[in-house]
Amino acid sequence: MTTPGYVIMIVDDDTSMRKAARRLIKSQGFAVETFASAEDLLASEQLKQTACLILDIQMPGLNGLELQRQLGAEGYQIPIIFITALNDENARAQALKAGALGYLVKPFEDTDLLNCINRALRPEATDHRPATRH
Repeated sequence: MTTPGYVIMIVDDDTSMRKAARRLIKSQGFAVETFASAEDLLASEQLKQTACLILDIQMPGLNGLELQRQLGAEGYQIPIIFITALNDENARAQALKAGALGYLVKPFEDTDLLNCINRALRPEATDHRPATRH
């Protein structure tokens, strides 16, 4: 389970994917919030409560890789797991080089996502202080 007050955030413009991922993650006892766009997440007050970010790459407006860069530039250290239909080795390499803990191509196995989440929430993944700026 996540630390009280910390939430797993899902950002994906695909409504069905957001709902399915939310159900899966909530079934494991985690608190979950969903957003249809990177801009919606950035505008929310919940960003600072993010324990783990599950992020699509291809979205209108700010895409997932751009959001990852922006959060990094602002000093956020949030474990990020990409879930995407984009099976592109350059995008994968870029995401992982920038610190993503996972890059799952849709459709993926539920266990793969849950394994990534559990790895992201380990204290050594970050200092377990979600969304803090350093």
